[in-house]
Amino acid sequence: MIVSAGHVVTPARILAPGWLHLDGDRIVEVGEGAPPRTPDVDLGDATVVPGFVDLHVHGGGGASFDIGTAEAADVVAAAHLAHGTTSMAASLVTDTRERMIAAVRELALLVQDGRLAGVHLEGPWLSPQRSGAHQPGSLSDPDPASVEALLAAGDGAVRMVTLAPELPGGIAAVRQLAAAGVVVGIGHTVATYDVAREALDAGARLGTHLFNAMRPLHHREPGTVGALLEAPVDVELIADGVHLHPAVLRTVFAAKPGRCVLVTDAMAAAGSPDGDYRLGPMAIEVRDGVARLADGEGTGAIAGSTLTMDAAVRFAVRTAGLPLVDVVHAASTAPARVWGLDDVGAIKAGRRADLVVLDDRLDVVRVMRAGSWQQP
Repeated sequence: MIVSAGHVVTPARILAPGWLHLDGDRIVEVGEGAPPRTPDVDLGDATVVPGFVDLHVHGGGGASFDIGTAEAADVVAAAHLAHGTTSMAASLVTDTRERMIAAVRELALLVQDGRLAGVHLEGPWLSPQRSGAHQPGSLSDPDPASVEALLAAGDGAVRMVTLAPELPGGIAAVRQLAAAGVVVGIGHTVATYDVAREALDAGARLGTHLFNAMRPLHHREPGTVGALLEAPVDVELIADGVHLHPAVLRTVFAAKPGRCVLVTDAMAAAGSPDGDYRLGPMAIEVRDGVARLADGEGTGAIAGSTLTMDAAVRFAVRTAGLPLVDVVHAASTAPARVWGLDDVGAIKAGRRADLVVLDDRLDVVRVMRAGSWQQP
């Protein structure tokens, strides 16, 4: 199949016009200008970008990964696929050890069959002072046995863990997880600059939703934010206009070129109307598209988001004014690299044919996953 479009976003630049030669589920060739023959699919002036890769998503379409069933996971995946996410993590919030182990075991089956890219544990090893939408009573300090129990439940499916390194046993847990090949994200933390640097030296490789649920940057104590901005590691950013100001996005993209990773941190209400939901064991109110812990007043702590990745891309480009190539890198290429997903995340020969077709407003027109169009 030959597909042509007004713009094709590759890792290096935008081809205008551009074309792709697809064979089955693979990209065989990518070129600029006129295609070698009459295209089978002519997308006109549309822009083709690689399928989005979301490393931090809890739910969508009214369902959550915390339920731990294939049915719920399929609902979440379908909701985000319609918005261009072709590879995604199943992120789990803090719950009892037994429930988290059970969910990991069930979700690991979906990782094995390719429906999910892996499991991300956001908790239970988080700071009570920055717990956000995590149940305080289920938070705990990491110890080798509990870390091993959750990793063993996934049998290789747990690809990432977010933890607060200042907790007793935190640095040792970073070393244990890194030695197991797990990406360690620093998040939900009050770690000082020195402790955050110690965690990075021990093998932490990512900042989980930078700025949110962590000690803020201060000119006399740079804290976790300062350590993450300085170190050659990646940082998650939630580009929804609620979690971060557009100026903050611009600042971080300028400070960490190629190291920014857009995530949704989406909960069940993503792609669904306002209402009352749950995030793990916690009750959530969604009002005007903003998810908060239920307090009856609509003023509780922010509890994830209702974001989809296409909306994050639009916000980063149209509101924050960032270049499309850089934003697509942050939504596709960088997250794939963080998890070592070398089959997706870029439009280049040999990669899986995961494509998102955008119109001139950056709205999703069509989505292809593994060489098959998912919507008309």
